[in-house]
Amino acid sequence: MQPPADEARRDGAEDAQWSRPEGQVWTGTLLLGTCLLYCARVSMPVCAAAMSQDFGWNKKEAGVVLSSFFWGYCLTQVVGGHLGDRIGGEKVILLSASAWGFITAATPLLAHLGSAHLAFMTFSRILTGLLQGVYFPALTSLLSQKVRESERAFTYSTVGAGSQFGTLVTGAVGSLLLDWYGWPSVFYFSGGLTLLWVWYVYKCLLSERDLILALGVLAQGLPVSRPTKVPWRQLFRKPAVWAAVTSQLSAACSFFILLCWLPTFFEETFPSSKGWVFNVVPWLVAIPASLLSGLLSDHLINQGYRTISVRKFMQVMGLGLSGVFALCLGHTSSFCTSVVFASASIGLQTFNHSGISVNIQDLAPSCAGFLFGVANTAGALAGVVGVCLGGYLIETTGSWASVFNLVAAVSSLGLCIFLVFGKAQRVDLSPAHEDL
Repeated sequence: MQPPADEARRDGAEDAQWSRPEGQVWTGTLLLGTCLLYCARVSMPVCAAAMSQDFGWNKKEAGVVLSSFFWGYCLTQVVGGHLGDRIGGEKVILLSASAWGFITAATPLLAHLGSAHLAFMTFSRILTGLLQGVYFPALTSLLSQKVRESERAFTYSTVGAGSQFGTLVTGAVGSLLLDWYGWPSVFYFSGGLTLLWVWYVYKCLLSERDLILALGVLAQGLPVSRPTKVPWRQLFRKPAVWAAVTSQLSAACSFFILLCWLPTFFEETFPSSKGWVFNVVPWLVAIPASLLSGLLSDHLINQGYRTISVRKFMQVMGLGLSGVFALCLGHTSSFCTSVVFASASIGLQTFNHSGISVNIQDLAPSCAGFLFGVANTAGALAGVVGVCLGGYLIETTGSWASVFNLVAAVSSLGLCIFLVFGKAQRVDLSPAHEDL
């Protein structure tokens, strides 16, 4: 007598999961990969002023180059998640990293190809955004298939902490390289390290046969062993799925608003303050906060607490309490207090890694990459709108409190919807129930 299909699929999924030693190696490797992703991503903001001086860009032209990254970033989220579900997230990550590493290292050459510096740099940033857009959806797909549910939050939080590490590394080392050797050295540094990381993963963690097969699938569109159809209607008829998407959208929008406007807030509100304090301290706080959220989440689940209860608690911290501290930012005149509030808000936002980010993996492990891609696309678009709306509010009201009120309102909306409709049970996507 053969076992039921659901049990067979579950056993197969468990066999495909990483062993503890494999998980530790991959977690460290992906942590470094996320760090290098952000090193490459923030290289342009670090060098923007120096490049503007060299090429004669005004603020509007520099803004075009800086924002063009997100034009590409929004377009490949769903593609990256779907490819991760089909051919394996680790292969998608490796292939995209090799491309964005090369483009980053070649950026100084692209900038000097001709007199149209602005056009070449805008194209370069769009292409970088396209390539980096696949990373987090593919990562979500990979972890949903390779990591046990009881260890998923800590693994994702640890890997996600690489974003803060990368921001710090480029902010610190990049600033020194900029002063000593000029802006091209920053791109050589981040792009070169990325290519070294790609070489390590290729040589030590992936088989050449699997990578060649993945390239063949991408080049020829050949069928693969995993299902390629996504049950769209079945998936998006579930309130829990919409709650997850809305919560991810709110988290991303709030993060982008704070990321873009906090430096300007401190510079204008406290003009005599040291820039390294408000640009570094919040991210230093965020790193241990991210690790703590993952440890706490997995510990609570292992102690017998319901998974959805833990996920919702993490969102109360990541959206609720974080929004409260953001709200307080608009009502203080003390520099030290403002740094504390900003650090608390940014740090608590990392609890979203152990809440909504892994909840998406809870709901649909077989197509988690696709679903995260949809949610992150919505979040990226909402973030761009939120950043623009924040600028409009500052111009029209003259008050920074309006920006932080917007952060609190967006966070509260996402939290309320997730608390009411959020679930952790897997969505039934079996063929018998698909409505394609």
